[in-house]
Amino acid sequence: MENEAAFFKVLADPIRLRLAVLLSIQGETCVCQLVEALETPQYTISRHLGIMRSAGLVEQRRQGTWMYYKLSEARNRLEECLQECFRDCLADHKTVKTDMKRLSKATCQK
Repeated sequence: MENEAAFFKVLADPIRLRLAVLLSIQGETCVCQLVEALETPQYTISRHLGIMRSAGLVEQRRQGTWMYYKLSEARNRLEECLQECFRDCLADHKTVKTDMKRLSKATCQK
């Protein structure tokens, strides 16, 4: 139960939960787009993504100067169910709809 508790602890922060939901719906996304979607400073988004990466929830890749993140492959049935729930149950949440609207308009500046 320790691993499961640690998993929920990471998702207990509203910003990290919003990031997980957006990544479950959108798939791989650039940090700059997540910054615009959540209207939160880049250093804050990066810090939360770092916590999620340390916990094994997200993976990152660099493309030029941009960092892209996606949800990690589910390691067990619990994570699989939660990722499905993010897409199916939380996609209609008012905050998620607003985030998704901003995300659809977000572009990375060169």
